[in-house]
Amino acid sequence: MPPGGEAAARQFYTAALGIPEVPKPVELAGRGGCWFELGPTRVHLGVEEDFRPARKAHPALLVEGLAAFVDGRGLAFRWADDLPGMVHGYVDDPFGNRIELIEAGH
Repeated sequence: MPPGGEAAARQFYTAALGIPEVPKPVELAGRGGCWFELGPTRVHLGVEEDFRPARKAHPALLVEGLAAFVDGRGLAFRWADDLPGMVHGYVDDPFGNRIELIEAGH
């Protein structure tokens, strides 16, 4: 993420996606960025001065009740139909990084 993006990251990853922020280790806290973790899901955002969003490479998160999840959070979600039998789509974080959301169990 770009420098100074912590507030936007918290709004998206915690408020919109529901992944709580956890403290970064003391050794890394001075570098900026944010860590979000929920069970086995871990999203660690570091700061890059010359930041460019990841538009192709992306994390994929399993979501139970994907349609209701997306509707209930008002996400600008793009449904995909490129993989038969997989219910999924994409949303961009506030920095333009692509995040894939996949219906759990598919």
